Amino acid sequence: MFILDHILFEDRPSFVTSTSEALEMKFRATLAEAGIVLPGTHLPTILRPARIRPDREELCYIADLAGEAGRHEDVVKQLKLIIEHYNPRLTIDERSLLSVAYKNITNTLRSSWRIIDTLHKLQPARQGRVQLIQHQRQRIENELTGVCTDIINLLDRELLPAASEGEETVFYSKMKGDYCRYLAELGQKRDRDRHADLSLKAYRLAYQHALETLHPLHPTKLGLALNFSVFYHDIKKSPLGACHLAKSAFDDAILSVSLSDAAVDHYTLKDSMAILQLLKDDLILWYREIKT
Repeated sequence: MFILDHILFEDRPSFVTSTSEALEMKFRATLAEAGIVLPGTHLPTILRPARIRPDREELCYIADLAGEAGRHEDVVKQLKLIIEHYNPRLTIDERSLLSVAYKNITNTLRSSWRIIDTLHKLQPARQGRVQLIQHQRQRIENELTGVCTDIINLLDRELLPAASEGEETVFYSKMKGDYCRYLAELGQKRDRDRHADLSLKAYRLAYQHALETLHPLHPTKLGLALNFSVFYHDIKKSPLGACHLAKSAFDDAILSVSLSDAAVDHYTLKDSMAILQLLKDDLILWYREIKT
């Protein structure tokens, strides 16, 4: 059924006083029979067809195509349609698409922001370019803040309340910690402190849940430990805290390694080993930093 909002008629009395009014009423009736309703014409609800829901597999496929093409904003739009028309319980594939899309969007913006911020610090004031650099940095900062706020709101309102116990809750809580951490790198000190507190709270919730529900070698748990330790190093400025957390997760995972362990399949083990290497690399750097 179509509603022609661009065709406007003035309100008329309930009785017909002219030939033109009679023709108008007949025109409305004819359109109504064809399923077209003009403003001011009311049909019983039963005559209005139900809203057609898009196919979930098609939405996911389009999101996958958009991801392959590097159109990460389009990936987010498709996944939001799935959440809107179905439910916030995303499949593993859908969840992965959403996570990678937001990560790619924010990585590009964070990289741009760091470049401009570095130029701002190096630019001599006498060249008269400082204000232009500040303006560009603020534009990027506003865009990055909008993206981070968008995913945090999606997590708080939809994804976390619907998440199941275990890995799904850990995954989404880690995501919230990550994007609050990105916001803690920007803006005024008061805003940075507020976002740092939110990030710490999300990471702690995720880590406690991971300790209770996930295998020490689970890649989601190790990825959380990696990012949480980065939070301590970059945001809290605590290399000791970062090393303690990273080493604890690293040691627990190494002690639990068993190729015959049914809880860890071959592909999971491969992902876990890659994250363990990143933890090891960070530990080496941070230990050197502490010694110097």
